[in-house]
Amino acid sequence: MANSMLAANDLTLNLRSRATAGSDPSVRRVTWEPSRTAMIICDMWDDHWCKSAASRVNEMAPALNDAVNAARRQGVFIIHAPSSVVSFYADSAQRKLAQTAPFAQPPIELATASRWGTAWCWTDADHEGVLPIDDSDMGCSCEAKKCEIREAWSRQNELIQIADGDAITDNAQEAFNLLAERNIDNVILCGVHLNMCVLGRPVGIRQMVKLGKHVALMRDLTDTMYNPERPPGVDHFTGTDLVIDHVEKFWCPSFVSTDITGTPAFVFAEDTRPGDSQRH
Repeated sequence: MANSMLAANDLTLNLRSRATAGSDPSVRRVTWEPSRTAMIICDMWDDHWCKSAASRVNEMAPALNDAVNAARRQGVFIIHAPSSVVSFYADSAQRKLAQTAPFAQPPIELATASRWGTAWCWTDADHEGVLPIDDSDMGCSCEAKKCEIREAWSRQNELIQIADGDAITDNAQEAFNLLAERNIDNVILCGVHLNMCVLGRPVGIRQMVKLGKHVALMRDLTDTMYNPERPPGVDHFTGTDLVIDHVEKFWCPSFVSTDITGTPAFVFAEDTRPGDSQRH
């Protein structure tokens, strides 16, 4: 009886990957045990220097919160990673949970390069080449005057609940300690921005893959910093799909939040492309 109940509560994910960038995807149906799974929410800040990016974060946050709540109810461990502003939560139980987890020795040396207030896993040219979008201008997609780059954030977006038993960290060692303490092998990444922080932060995709975790991107609950005026000259949401394609080829598979919530995948209101985008 106990075994059948456990199976009923397992996560069933439709993981999409690609043999080559741009090729047709293949989908593999897997079952993950919730107690051995973590969901990491990357940089869903309360504000952003780019007005368009901030607007999209606020639009996406309720849907992401629904997915987080559904995952938590199923027993998935939730890690909030609002990078460079975790000090806002210094006195919280969730922050202290991360700080007091027993030290665990990582199987590799953790990233030590610094960028934007944390360690950083830079693009691995030998492994993945270059990203399919040009974000060298930092990706402001506002159509009028481009926004001034500044540090606009102070905490995580309040539309995302931080519950008892969750953890808060933007540190790779703390995250690894938390995962090791709970015997967690499976890691789901969501949040923003995929071409930057979700890939590069010390709790992001590149670091978690290199640590040997089974990593998956929740592809409908992410976004990119991409300006359509830059190469390859596609609309913003197609640019995001190109980065998802890149991730599926070089780093990890992806799935949509429907696999966890049972509700339709999230789509931005401005994404009016005909037919199904790659996110669905």
